[in-house]
Amino acid sequence: MGVLETEQALAMASEVGLDLVEVSPNGEPPVCRIMDYGKWKYRRGKKVGKPKSHIPVLKEIRLRPKTGEHDQQVKIKHAREFMSKGDKVLFSMRFRGREMAHYDLGVEMFQQIKAQLEDIAKVETDWTMSGRRLSMVLAPK
Repeated sequence: MGVLETEQALAMASEVGLDLVEVSPNGEPPVCRIMDYGKWKYRRGKKVGKPKSHIPVLKEIRLRPKTGEHDQQVKIKHAREFMSKGDKVLFSMRFRGREMAHYDLGVEMFQQIKAQLEDIAKVETDWTMSGRRLSMVLAPK
């Protein structure tokens, strides 16, 4: 359009129903554009987007002293998936009745789990016995 007076440019923008937006204020003379500013701002927001961040969550995997070998492997596989996504994993084992006399089986199972996950996990809280529950927390390295 060339060099125009501000009032004339504003009148042209209002005729069309758009906004007069200053693009380059440092230029001589300042460069302006007639456009729909709200639409432009909306499209820019869609392009930029929001950064996707993962908030670590504590996932629990429950075991029993009599959990079979294959079931343990499946649960360890799930723990690997959780840790690869950045989540912490709480392994918990509940003892019932006479199983309390054999909590050493649970400790042994937790030692095996630690050994199998040592390549991707570090022990945040080692096994602790509280009441009838044995628990351990592993976090991704």
